[in-house]
Amino acid sequence: MPSFGTLRTPVGVIGVVSSGEAITQVTWRSTAPVGADAGPDALLDEAIAQLREYFDGERRDFDLPIDLGAQTDATRAVLTALFETVASGDTVTYGELAVRSGTTIPARGIGAIMGANPVPLIVPCHRVVAGDGLGGYSGGEPGQGLETKRWLLEHEGALPTSLF
Repeated sequence: MPSFGTLRTPVGVIGVVSSGEAITQVTWRSTAPVGADAGPDALLDEAIAQLREYFDGERRDFDLPIDLGAQTDATRAVLTALFETVASGDTVTYGELAVRSGTTIPARGIGAIMGANPVPLIVPCHRVVAGDGLGGYSGGEPGQGLETKRWLLEHEGALPTSLF
């Protein structure tokens, strides 16, 4: 049975699901998904600890086993390329990520894959930007996607701190 835990952060409450062997989901929610419980899980505890360190500015990247679930080969290639090649403090455009992934997915398709990422923050979809700006972001509290993306990129030093 999967385990679920939460962490209050500057960008809202983060929910984390662990299978006990891998982190399977990171969401902006404070209620457990159906079938998950709050039972003891060492991997979940480690994931919450690493996320806390990240938000406290003590960690830049994550060292956790993840399970992306059922994905197409192309989607898995894109998410893996993002995880392996875009470090904290860096950004990549949707088009550049398409090239890095070795797929033929157009930039718009890369955006859709980012929106379906099951483990945001760990697989850092917030680091993928448009060629002419931030692009979109489906993470964060409802209606706060772009503000959340900007905060995360500022936190990592990839963007200058906003004046407003």
